[in-house]
Amino acid sequence: MRIALPVNDKDIKSEICPSFGRTPYFLIYDTAEKSSVFLDNLAAQSAGGAGIKAAQMLVDQSVKVIIAPRYGENAAKVLIDGDIKVYKNIVGTAEENIKAYEKNQLDILADIHPGFHNHGNK
Repeated sequence: MRIALPVNDKDIKSEICPSFGRTPYFLIYDTAEKSSVFLDNLAAQSAGGAGIKAAQMLVDQSVKVIIAPRYGENAAKVLIDGDIKVYKNIVGTAEENIKAYEKNQLDILADIHPGFHNHGNK
């Protein structure tokens, strides 16, 4: 299964980025292969709709789980349609969050914020 995490750097020890749609990178971790790749988030520079574009990119990457601090309502629609579950991250690195997920220690992220529509970068 493929898990995505918004990260600040291309490093599994990177901290989780607080912004889903405007994160610089997504770490895609494959739980079966125990491998990871980093994707540049091209949506981050969008004038608007960054969350929707980022969410669609992850759907297109066959991601089934996202670990993040929050996400917006428009991104939520895309993720729900893509049958992707979103979990609330813990404070720590991407690696620590992946381990917490594998140990079933993360909660579903149910708090969807209204988004930052047309407010530029973050």
